[in-house]
Amino acid sequence: MHELVFFYPQGHEAHVEPGHPERPERVEAIRETLERAGLWQIYPHLKPLDLAEETLNAIHTPEYLQTLERVSRKGANFDMDTYTTPASWDLALNAAGGAAVVASTVWQDIARRGFALTRPPGHHATRDRAMGFCLLNNVALAAEYLLQQDGAERLAIVDLDLHHGNGTQDIFYRRGDVFYFSIHQAPLYPGTGGIEETGAGDGLGKNANFPLPPFSGDQAYLTVMDTLILPLLDGFSPQMILVSYGFDPHWSDPLGNLRLSAGAYGELIASLTRWADQNCQGRIALFLEGGYNLDAARACTLAVIASLLGKPLPELPGKEFEPSPDPEGTAWKSYVRQARQVWRL
Repeated sequence: MHELVFFYPQGHEAHVEPGHPERPERVEAIRETLERAGLWQIYPHLKPLDLAEETLNAIHTPEYLQTLERVSRKGANFDMDTYTTPASWDLALNAAGGAAVVASTVWQDIARRGFALTRPPGHHATRDRAMGFCLLNNVALAAEYLLQQDGAERLAIVDLDLHHGNGTQDIFYRRGDVFYFSIHQAPLYPGTGGIEETGAGDGLGKNANFPLPPFSGDQAYLTVMDTLILPLLDGFSPQMILVSYGFDPHWSDPLGNLRLSAGAYGELIASLTRWADQNCQGRIALFLEGGYNLDAARACTLAVIASLLGKPLPELPGKEFEPSPDPEGTAWKSYVRQARQVWRL
């Protein structure tokens, strides 16, 4: 069994808009950092799967998929934030297929861990709309592939991006086979992800949001993980954990103010990895979402890869590895109290 597998989105540089924060350098900074650390070359790199229509249509409406292809072929924009180029449709399918192959390889115990550099990102893409830089919902499609093709019955998606993954929530909100968790800054785009949004129908009690105010810092995240997410995982007992990995909670990111350190991000992944080892045969994989400071990309990725491999955080120079330079606030404690009341924990 491989310790780790990667997916790299070949040709992703063709999805680009000058001056846009969601740019190819985000992925290249990660790749170059892992190369310098000697981690990129020693683990397998997987080729994307061709996703069947039944999988794509279970997550996105056929009408939206047709629109996405048409708009992309023209290189038009969906909105002020979400651009396409003539290559974007193929690259979006490529990213979704890469997410699926990484998830499936871990599920089948061919690899212990997986890391998909999915670009374009996905967690804002709803069933019928592109938004927030996202075209296809990669992590949702990976989950659906496991459910349709690999026999999975219960999965958990843990979203650690700065922003609430409204698309992922929208897709699974009324389903009971996927438990969606999100820690995110509030108030902030896209304005969803309240504590009271806990699912509906078959999905009631399978959607947990933990909005945190600006400047919450490391302790808030670690408290949410230890006192809320891990106990809820215990109750649901998923067969695999899929992590929407956005490094934009880092204190240096230009779009947010949650002030997470790279070391704390590594601790979060370490907690999830230990839970997976103890409860679901070690099955855990990460899927790239947001994050817009390249130094943060390097620092956070080294931290999370070390945690996936069960190794200590590398001792490298650079302020990005230091804790938040801002003093931690205490406003987050009331949010945690509210969440514990909602979930009776």
